[in-house]
Amino acid sequence: MTSPRIAVLGTGAQGAGIGADLVRAGLDVTFIEQWPAHVEAMRERGIEVRLPLETVVTDVRALHFCEVATLREPFDIVLVLVKAYDTRWAVELIAPLLAEDGLVVGVQNGMTMPAIAEVVGAHRTIGAVIEMASNMFEPGVVTRQNAPRDSWFAVGGAEPRAQSRAGEVQQVMRHAGTVEVSDDIHSSKWMKLVANAGELVPSAILDLPLADAVRVPGVHDFMNRCGVEASRAAMADGGRLVSIFGLESSEVTDAEAYSARLLGEVLDKYSLPDTRTTVLQDWMKGRRSEYREVNGHVVDVLDRVGERAPVNAHVVDLARRIEQGELQRGIGLLDLMLEGVPT
Repeated sequence: MTSPRIAVLGTGAQGAGIGADLVRAGLDVTFIEQWPAHVEAMRERGIEVRLPLETVVTDVRALHFCEVATLREPFDIVLVLVKAYDTRWAVELIAPLLAEDGLVVGVQNGMTMPAIAEVVGAHRTIGAVIEMASNMFEPGVVTRQNAPRDSWFAVGGAEPRAQSRAGEVQQVMRHAGTVEVSDDIHSSKWMKLVANAGELVPSAILDLPLADAVRVPGVHDFMNRCGVEASRAAMADGGRLVSIFGLESSEVTDAEAYSARLLGEVLDKYSLPDTRTTVLQDWMKGRRSEYREVNGHVVDVLDRVGERAPVNAHVVDLARRIEQGELQRGIGLLDLMLEGVPT
């Protein structure tokens, strides 16, 4: 069997780090990226990945998004690592270049599988849970805080035909970390969203690394309340509490305890003292974040079944006001964040 042709669609911090691992493993990988300066930097000097114990520079094939129209040979596997809100148009862009039996893998935060499936079909859609911490503030340079041995993924199909091929994706992605095949990727994706609902935006509102934010009195409890609401939303959306991050099934208990356990796993195994969430990194760069696709999704799902998610709704409101310039992120928002939840 020949090596699959792989596209990494979105080669920011996470995508570039994963893609570099695959290239070093000898796989046929094309980087496709929308930040022009980043593409040019990778073309000129490769992708530099700064790992905890070493720095590795890898020569890669990097293309601008606008160059996708010049390609002719199809891809067998497309790893999608654009922001959740960019999923649909990015998959539409690459769909004409997907092999007839090709797979699209949403290696993203948020519940992006339905958008992918609507473009390429559920039989070609694989969902993925990703747990690794990276950042990028300089074109061509990734600081990856988890080496492959400390990175974790789960993959699974959107429907039975795709599920039967999840092992193909597992074999490719194992070069970037530990990869499990989930028998219920919908629920696994929701569990990651449970963790993200508590971590990503609340710590960014305070303009703090995750570890620092959790130590602020009242914040850990607030984060857990976000996660508990997200757990309720998961079950309202047909999901269930399942093991992720390598937790044992016996550690999956009630929603409140499990939300706290997920946050603890992220802090203990997948974060460093200076780890900043993707939302805070976006705000530091002047970019909009995925708060609508994370906390906003919790609110929307529970609203559809006639329930409320007041803590997540409050987080959404604060994030919206920060992105619109009405509020300035920082520790000065602590009281407003903790005490402003509508009753």
